[in-house]
Amino acid sequence: MSEQSTFDIDACLARVRQLDQAAARELVDELYPLVIRIVRAHLPRRVAEEDLAQEVFMKMFARLDQFQGTVPFPHWVSRIAVTTCIDQLRAQRRRPELRWADLSEHEAEVLSSVLSDQTAHAPDDALAARELVNKLMSQLAAPDRLVLQLLDLEQKSVAEVASLTGWNRAVVKVRAFRARRKLQKLFQTLKRQENS
Repeated sequence: MSEQSTFDIDACLARVRQLDQAAARELVDELYPLVIRIVRAHLPRRVAEEDLAQEVFMKMFARLDQFQGTVPFPHWVSRIAVTTCIDQLRAQRRRPELRWADLSEHEAEVLSSVLSDQTAHAPDDALAARELVNKLMSQLAAPDRLVLQLLDLEQKSVAEVASLTGWNRAVVKVRAFRARRKLQKLFQTLKRQENS
């Protein structure tokens, strides 16, 4: 005989709406198996399942005030999960993977010199490097591109970025960290292609 779940979603949601962090963790723990199952079933290529699950939960909490109670809460969350996966698939079609063959000859030379730790001396290497950075950044989602553009290319402070975007400072720091990791992965992918 299977054990019935004693988790009271309605009571937990009431506590979450009162900004109870423990209730929010309980809600995520309760819904995680459902969300990860959906994510795994619809997982787009090159997307980490944990990142996508986290995005689903962020959307769930951001839209909590939209939950009307006309459908069971897990069903509502399921729709968010499926929609998030579909959005990721669409985004991949708009931003196809950058491959070594997509680079111009000069960009490939600059990347090869960077990968082999050679110093580039030609004046037009800076332009090729900039074009390469732009191609790599075009592979990122818009919020990731934005945070890197503002922080790293325009040299704005975290406080300035927070003010411009409306994100709090912690969100800016986390998003920048993740965006840099994604950019590094793209760079490493190109590096592997160059070495193969």
